[in-house]
Amino acid sequence: MGEDADEARRAAEEAEKAAAEAVERAEEARRRADALAAADASAASETADDEDGDGDLVATVAKAYAFEGAALDIGALVDGGEARPEAQVRIPLAMLNRHGLVAGATGTGKTKTLQVLAEQVAAHGVPVFAADIKGDLSGIGVAGTPSEALTARTASIGQDWKPVATRTELFSLGGVGTGVPIRATVEQFGATLLAKVLDLNATQESSLGLVFHYARKHELPLLRLEDLRAVVQHLTSAEGKADLAELGGLSKATAGVILRELIAFQDAGAGEFFGEPSIDVADFLRTADDGTGIVSLLEVPGVADRPEVFSTFLMFLLTRLFAELPEVGDTDKPRLVFFFDEAHLLFKDASDDFLDVVVQTVRLIRSRGVGVFFVTQTPKDLPGDVLAQLGSRVQHQLRAHTPADAKALKATVSTYPISSYDLAEVLTQLATGEAVVTVMNEKGAPSPVAWTRVRAPQGSMDPMPVETMEALVGSSPLSARYATTTPTSGAADVLAQRAAQPPAQEAPDADTRKGGPGELMPEGWDAPPKRRKSRSRGSSRSTRMSPLDRAVGEASRTFAREVAKRIFGRR
Repeated sequence: MGEDADEARRAAEEAEKAAAEAVERAEEARRRADALAAADASAASETADDEDGDGDLVATVAKAYAFEGAALDIGALVDGGEARPEAQVRIPLAMLNRHGLVAGATGTGKTKTLQVLAEQVAAHGVPVFAADIKGDLSGIGVAGTPSEALTARTASIGQDWKPVATRTELFSLGGVGTGVPIRATVEQFGATLLAKVLDLNATQESSLGLVFHYARKHELPLLRLEDLRAVVQHLTSAEGKADLAELGGLSKATAGVILRELIAFQDAGAGEFFGEPSIDVADFLRTADDGTGIVSLLEVPGVADRPEVFSTFLMFLLTRLFAELPEVGDTDKPRLVFFFDEAHLLFKDASDDFLDVVVQTVRLIRSRGVGVFFVTQTPKDLPGDVLAQLGSRVQHQLRAHTPADAKALKATVSTYPISSYDLAEVLTQLATGEAVVTVMNEKGAPSPVAWTRVRAPQGSMDPMPVETMEALVGSSPLSARYATTTPTSGAADVLAQRAAQPPAQEAPDADTRKGGPGELMPEGWDAPPKRRKSRSRGSSRSTRMSPLDRAVGEASRTFAREVAKRIFGRR
């Protein structure tokens, strides 16, 4: 009986435990059902909210681009083919040092967008530097001319347009063209950037770096191209053979290639870009008397046939800014905004070392208070590491007429945040003067993508007249400082002076004897001739001198010295 009772008790406990587990599983199932129902309700609510947002794009964009601080007005939202002036698209002024991109096919309005941005940056008291590739950006320094078409367009986007001339300073590379000459010494330019201009491969670029190292070590100033040529010529000459061997990694064949490229580069007129006085980048950071920023325009139509030259010079100026400006951190506005036009030329066939310089400069220069906007055709023109640093995008129309175009279009779409737009379709439908825009807001997050009709420039949309440009350059306070080259002695002069010096003669030692006037006699000139050894046919005689012979020899030498003293007056 006892065993039966125990078994029944155990069975009852197991049944009770099973019942409890069933209740717990039922409760868990109920909780899961409630959670799923809540999730479905939340998803339905979010979907409804999204649909409402899609239905009210104007309100969404207007709210997203309504920044608290100062901002640049890019234009008005386009919705249903019409501009909506109540939804203005802007870029926060404080976020310009997070860099940006202005892209689009030729003739879609990139240059006018650049002018619109530059005018407003200067109006906020921030200096601007930009390259004027075709010469049509120079109109920023001349007040615009009103017209009925212009008035109708600006009114439709809510722009209160009025003609304004922005204070402008014109520069030119080495004085080729109209503008204050910009020059740099070869040493300042550096081996990496110069190798890019000379189209050297990686091995030749490394070898050029050795030449720069040799010049610094031997105090040979590299000011002009002829200075660098003179150093390379010296290393490849018979006199420089030992120095060439000292460098180790530089072969004579590679040095010859570098020399040929330098000669061709200089013969093409590039020598004008190098020399002194070199440009002081602080001259790009000036403001006008009324507090507005001065726009520094590098006029480059005169060197349009050598695009790699001016694009690399722009990079040089950017690296100089990075090297010379102190860190300022995040401020309410940048110290300078730098527009890098035709940026794709900079990265064409670039070496890894060159790309490293560009990426590092773009990544770190924002801490110097400098914002950089690259202007090119498609985002794919820029390396991924550079593109990742650009917070704002203004993309004008792209064309997809070829498989390569279609591939570029697809790549461009992938660089934008997810939006309600079919960007692959929109980007091919944009009219001239329209763009797809997203910017970095004041919190550092990307703003919603907005189809935008861009504002019109307040300056002239035609190039500045030639006589106006010449008068502007002539009245510039910088002309007197940079117009004339400084005749400073460089490596070519130093090497020529060293070659002209006679070889140093060693001073005669104490045992050297004098002959006639101006004649040095070798040591031992007064010693008696050595006695020849003679051998007999079966025997030999000792050549050791007898005491008598030594006495005679010593007397002879003493007599000869006394005679020499009396003749030449030696004491």
